Amino acid sequence: MNVFRKKTLESMLESAEKSHLKKNLKAKDIAGLGIGAVVGVGIFVATGTGAHLAGPAIIVSFILAAIVACLCGLSYCELSTMFPVSGSTYSYAYITFGELIAMIVGWCLTAEYLVACSAVASGWSGAFVGILGSFNITIPHAITASPSKGGIIDLPAIIITLGLTYMLYYGMKESSRVNNIIVCIKLFIIVLFIALGVSHINVANYKPFAPFGLRGIFGGAATIFFSYIGFDAISTTAEEAENPNKDVPRGLFICLAVVSILYVSVAFVLTGMVPFKEIVSENAVPAALARVGIRWGSALVGVGAILGMISTIIAVLYGQIRVFMVMSRDGLIPKAFSKIHEKHKTPYIATAVTGIVAAIIAGLLPLDIIVNFLSTGTLISFSVVSLAVIVLRYTMPDFKRIYRCPGVPVTPVITIICCIALLSQLKTITWIGFICWLTIGLIVYFTYGIRNSSLNGEEKLDKEKTV
Repeated sequence: MNVFRKKTLESMLESAEKSHLKKNLKAKDIAGLGIGAVVGVGIFVATGTGAHLAGPAIIVSFILAAIVACLCGLSYCELSTMFPVSGSTYSYAYITFGELIAMIVGWCLTAEYLVACSAVASGWSGAFVGILGSFNITIPHAITASPSKGGIIDLPAIIITLGLTYMLYYGMKESSRVNNIIVCIKLFIIVLFIALGVSHINVANYKPFAPFGLRGIFGGAATIFFSYIGFDAISTTAEEAENPNKDVPRGLFICLAVVSILYVSVAFVLTGMVPFKEIVSENAVPAALARVGIRWGSALVGVGAILGMISTIIAVLYGQIRVFMVMSRDGLIPKAFSKIHEKHKTPYIATAVTGIVAAIIAGLLPLDIIVNFLSTGTLISFSVVSLAVIVLRYTMPDFKRIYRCPGVPVTPVITIICCIALLSQLKTITWIGFICWLTIGLIVYFTYGIRNSSLNGEEKLDKEKTV
């Protein structure tokens, strides 16, 4: 069998029509989903984690990550309007590079989304416990920390993951309404933090600005880059958008503009308020306000952080569920993952499995390990999307493009180089874990996927027609 056989756009659209997903998402819903995914643990938790790697220069790290994400966002816009189907990078890779590469990319996305959900749930748990502590409410450490942190299980992380999984099981339109409300609250809370914190900036905290040099800046950018996973989540909405050719690009550009400004602003204020070595990674933003005596603001921002991370969990769970659904529809993983609930019109088995696995990871692994593992899949996905734009300009030159990425091939090439540069800064243990995960994916493909691929049936029909 040819492992590089490609899926046609026609067959993907035909499969999409059979799924009967509701097309009820507008540009504001899509932008809200993206902002919900991007502005979450990235601001409330990863800013602190990145500051320990780059110092105050985490501000530059966020600018660098934003530039790379913006460049890649241009490629996403072109592909999402060309191929308005769920699956995002996985679907684009299937059409452009063939089945094996699509399986690898899909498996990378699986790690990306599952771990993203777990990372945010773990960060949510830390913020939740911190807020309760400010009201002198103490929960036993044994049920609020992973084994490596001296606990038994992170129960709050498990509960929030499973609760939101049920909401997504119930229906996407209902979930997007909840998400939009939470995103508005979250944006207000972040603006409030900036307004309260800017008057407490101590310029001395910016010195030395880059204590770990360029390596620290790039290392910080690589670590926090997973925050921009929301752009991939946006492209998975194409199949459920009312008008994907207009709504998806608009949603993505709104998301890009909002989050880039917010990330840099929060990083600037946070590192100005607190010496970078003293930033609390698990509760960075609320702890900064508490440190300067604004306890009411700390409590309010803490509540906002808790709500904000909920919208992030919704977005990344949604993205993972849709990737599972499309891979299943193509036969690369069991067909059960693409079954749609008769009443709720959601892929209920994929939803349940995603939520349970993410809850287990969040409950048993510490945040620092989860975050480091996550950026690998995000950067590889962005590289594949950028490369696909270049390849398709040559292989499908006459295809009608509603939106065209400017400066091809220069823009995508710059994006790929930047992604590779950031990948080179990730820790060795991160790569070992990623390679192990990828190996499992290849085993799944060569023992199950290659035999059950939907393309097997199409090839059989072609042979019968030839005969």
